[in-house]
Amino acid sequence: MPHSRVAEPTHDELLRIFGQPKTIAVVGASSTVGKPGHDIPAYLQSQGYRIVPVNPHGGEILGAHSFPTLRDVDVPIDVVDVFRPPDEAEAIARDAVAVGAKVIWFQRGTDTDEAAAVAAEGGLTVVRDRCMGVTHGLLGLGPGPHRRR
Repeated sequence: MPHSRVAEPTHDELLRIFGQPKTIAVVGASSTVGKPGHDIPAYLQSQGYRIVPVNPHGGEILGAHSFPTLRDVDVPIDVVDVFRPPDEAEAIARDAVAVGAKVIWFQRGTDTDEAAAVAAEGGLTVVRDRCMGVTHGLLGLGPGPHRRR
């Protein structure tokens, strides 16, 4: 499926994304081991990134307080990593713009052209159809998340 209006990040841009951010808000973070919304943030946390879970059920995920929405997060956000269905993507993109994130990273199958356009028009770098953990490994920045299948 072709993606309109949003350019694919270059290799150097991907390296910059991983090199600069300190805080990654994970929309759709999960406390369930084996779910991508748990395992990928756990891997990124193991690589030194601060994970801020966003999950309406609240509680603690990966040892951190979970916020009900992106707009409730009370710390600056560098990257928004999305693990939610595409029908929520546009609202998440609007929230990412509103909170001043620099990057929105749509995991595979979580985005729409409209959401990508909202984020890009709001000044965010947009990454689509890639796993943040796998990309980290492919760039040689860490071992990559281990698959249990």
